[in-house]
Amino acid sequence: MILLHNTQINISLTSIKEWVKNNNTLLLDNYDKLHDLAEVSWKEQKTRDFICNELDKLGLPYETYNNHFGIVVKWSSGTPGPTIALRTDMDALWQNVDGVWKANHSCGHDAHMTMVLNTLRCLKESNFKPDCGCLKIIFQPAEETGKGAHAIINDGIVDEVDFLLGIHVRPAIEIEMGQASSAIYHGAATLLKGKIIGIQAHGARPNLGINVVDSLGAIIQAVNSVKVDPTIPSSAKVTQVNAGGENINVIPDAAEFSIDLRAQTNKAMEALINSVMRAVQYAGEANGAEVQLEIVAQMAAAEKSPYMEVIVGEAVRQVLGEKALAHPPVTPGGEDFHFYTKKRPAIQATMVGLGTGLEPGLHHPNMKFNLASLGAGVAILATSVIKLFEDQTKGVKDMQSLK
Repeated sequence: MILLHNTQINISLTSIKEWVKNNNTLLLDNYDKLHDLAEVSWKEQKTRDFICNELDKLGLPYETYNNHFGIVVKWSSGTPGPTIALRTDMDALWQNVDGVWKANHSCGHDAHMTMVLNTLRCLKESNFKPDCGCLKIIFQPAEETGKGAHAIINDGIVDEVDFLLGIHVRPAIEIEMGQASSAIYHGAATLLKGKIIGIQAHGARPNLGINVVDSLGAIIQAVNSVKVDPTIPSSAKVTQVNAGGENINVIPDAAEFSIDLRAQTNKAMEALINSVMRAVQYAGEANGAEVQLEIVAQMAAAEKSPYMEVIVGEAVRQVLGEKALAHPPVTPGGEDFHFYTKKRPAIQATMVGLGTGLEPGLHHPNMKFNLASLGAGVAILATSVIKLFEDQTKGVKDMQSLK
């Protein structure tokens, strides 16, 4: 049984709600500045500098890196115990916004940074201190590339992390304003790019060439014919094709194509990748052409953590009310947060889905949401951190008493 209710938690929750109420202007100011500093993946330098300046004000130690613009705060108790981490993404998308191409925070990363940064500030200014272990705050670059989490993992930043928590603003069609979920069940995504090499010939003598358009047709049909476990949502489709030059009477000898794969679980994605790659090779090379196919981007599916969902669910109820806990949305959209648990299975993780009234949708160039939700996000994250430390500290003390 997980013990979640006691005097310490209730006092901390009161302090957290009071902090959020008194610091709404600060939240909005931080958000506005981060929104205006929008930078694309791997180029988040000004964003990093702003966050570092805010961390300097808090007086907590942090690290920056030479190979990317991530930041890691380590708030240690000085005694052995669990490592609990909060993670936020930093990058923006490059989009055409009302006729102007620019970096644009249309996926809510500006909001995520605001909430995680101020969760740390809220905890410190509410006189919270880890009883054992440490709290890590991870500002992660390049989520939109699907490779930012890998950079954090490769640097060993999560090697000692036991529990990991993230947050993401959700569209109004998924979660209502004033509600939140204890998880987001993102699906897995894989993007493939391929090349076909044939032989040119005169259109009057196609028997002397190898027509890559024939290969493309066979590949499209093969991809559409792939079948995997029908009980798990998945899809495979060719999304780009390019072949031939300006002359209609020439058999083309080169083509390029792209394939988008989606599956609700990592296991189903592995099966889908194997089936599609095998089908593409067989179908595309049946006429003698050479087919080259590679994975250019991937996102992992969410792995459920019942323990973390209980912790966060209790936090949502305490912050927003008993009826505010929404069912975790199931979405085919990708999120590289889930690579942390795929690459480090010992980590228990979940991502809060925050109802924000977001419209018309994520990645829309004119995406908007209700900024009043920022305070709710801070309160949920801060309360979840306290609950995790309390529950884990109790476990450590119980173990020590048995020695």
